Amino acid sequence: MGKVEYNCQAREALKKLIEGNKKYVESSKASIDIDKEALLKNYKDRQAPYAIIVTCSDSRVIPEAIFSAELGDLFVIRVDGNVIDSHQLESIVYAEEHFGTGLVVVLGHTHCSAIDAVVSGHSHEYTEYIATDIKKAIGSEKDEYKACIMNVMHCCDVVESSLMIQQDERESGLNVVGAVYDLETGEVEFI
Repeated sequence: MGKVEYNCQAREALKKLIEGNKKYVESSKASIDIDKEALLKNYKDRQAPYAIIVTCSDSRVIPEAIFSAELGDLFVIRVDGNVIDSHQLESIVYAEEHFGTGLVVVLGHTHCSAIDAVVSGHSHEYTEYIATDIKKAIGSEKDEYKACIMNVMHCCDVVESSLMIQQDERESGLNVVGAVYDLETGEVEFI
C-alpha cells in the first residue's frame, strides 16, 4: 500500500480538537459555518478532513459543534454505541488513504442509551448486534461511565487490530485515540 501522506499530522489534529472543544465549552453558542458559499466551496474542493471521528448516532452528539470545527474539517462516522465493524473500518481506511486524514478518534459519550441498555439488561432484539458487541467490551461492568470508557477502548482496539491500520500506524504515523464527551458539561476527555 505504501506510506500515506497526511494533510495534518495526528498530533496537530489532536491539538485542534482539544482547542476546539475548549472553545465550545467556553462559548455560549456553537458556531458552524454552513452558509451557501461554504457549501459550494466544500463541494468544489477536494475533501481534506483533519480527523476521523467514530461516534454514536445520539442526536445530542454533534462532533462539528463539540470541536468547533468548520464544514469539511471532520470525517464523521456515526453508529449506535460507536461500535466498530467492517463497514466502519473500511470507512476509516478510505478517509485515511483518500483524504490524508491521520487521526482517528473513537468518541463515546455519557448517558449513552446503547451502553445503558446493556448495563441495565434492557437491550432490544433490533439492537442485538450492537448490544452483543458492547457486552463483549464491558463484560459485567455496571457503572455506566466505566462501561463507556471500556467500550471506547474496545472500539479503539478493534480499529487497531486491522492490519492496514497497523501498517499505517508504523509507516505513516496514523494515530487512534479514544475520548468521552460529557453531555452535561460539553467537555471531551481524551483517554
